[in-house]
Amino acid sequence: MSSSVLKSDVAIEESILIVRAFVAIRQLILNPPIDKINELQNEMKELKQYIEETFVDYNDINEDTRIQLELINEALAELQVKNKELNKPRNPVGFKTSG
Repeated sequence: MSSSVLKSDVAIEESILIVRAFVAIRQLILNPPIDKINELQNEMKELKQYIEETFVDYNDINEDTRIQLELINEALAELQVKNKELNKPRNPVGFKTSG
């Protein structure tokens, strides 16, 4: 505005510099400079979180597997007991013969 009122070379140059400053500020706001340290810290946080989630899932699978194996072992033990009861010698059926 000063260039339109004063109509001097200094005022025009000042007006151009002010507009360039606003353009530069807008560019910084729209495209902030990349901070490599912050970017690496964010990647490390994401990686740690992924590893923790993976190990939690791995431990859950191991716990589930352990429980299933215990159930299988119990079922096998019950079947062995039933098998012993079924294979016990039985009294013969029928008449006794002497001889």
